[in-house]
Amino acid sequence: MRNALIKLHISVILAGFTGIFGKLVALPEVPLVWYRMLLTVVMFAAFMLFSGRLHKTDPKELAKIAGSGALLGLHWIFFYGSIKYANVSVGVVCFALTGFFTALIEPLVYKRPLSARELCFSVLTLAGVALIFHFDTRYRLGIALGVISAALAAAFTVYNKILGQRHAASVILFYQMLGGFCFVSLVMPLNFLLFPAAPAIPTAMDFLYLFLLSSLCTIVMFLLELQALQHISAFTASLTFNLEPVYSIGLAMLIFGEAAELGPPFYAGLALICLSVVLQTLRALQQRPAFLKP
Repeated sequence: MRNALIKLHISVILAGFTGIFGKLVALPEVPLVWYRMLLTVVMFAAFMLFSGRLHKTDPKELAKIAGSGALLGLHWIFFYGSIKYANVSVGVVCFALTGFFTALIEPLVYKRPLSARELCFSVLTLAGVALIFHFDTRYRLGIALGVISAALAAAFTVYNKILGQRHAASVILFYQMLGGFCFVSLVMPLNFLLFPAAPAIPTAMDFLYLFLLSSLCTIVMFLLELQALQHISAFTASLTFNLEPVYSIGLAMLIFGEAAELGPPFYAGLALICLSVVLQTLRALQQRPAFLKP
């Protein structure tokens, strides 16, 4: 249990860099996600072949895993869209709503009653996000895209927990990236049709940021998260990932100078989000049997 939480928090730290790299890459959200998934598929395929872990999977299971990859690709498109149309701070704070949506989706999937405690933790997060959004109304489109991204992330996390109980983490990650890449490839022509003047070829620095995004913030991060999900609930994972804004916002302040755009309500809301994570983590440690894999 303790090791699972450690792996989860390391993956959250790596996730904190995704918004930074997304802002640094000059490409729009759809080509950005396409290149990220392409590089991830290539690098991870080489790793799987070298380690002998790449093997045939049942076609029906393969379709389910690839479908979750499409869901992930869609989540990333909206997430980076939120950052591009707003800023890193707003984009990653919207991601904190993932715990709220998970508290609603997970009971429906597992056919269990809604947890009053989980909803209370989620209300803390929701109040924090609402307080943050109160400080500025300039980023309405970015906020809307971020909320959609959070809902997609919640659905993906719940689906991932189901897959994680039947397949190895490395197998899931590879076929998810492959399925997501195929899905985003289908979206690319529509993106070029709607935004014909948008850049599509990355620069040398873009390639460097995309490489770091694909290796550390995708392969390593997702393997750690999938391993952690074998021992903890999807809700705990989603709520813990609410710490991502803390790391991303701190980096955004240093790199992009976003501190000048943030006021006291922003920090008060961020404190509420952190409080919800601390309470859920303490609950997970105290109720260890409830989170262990049967």
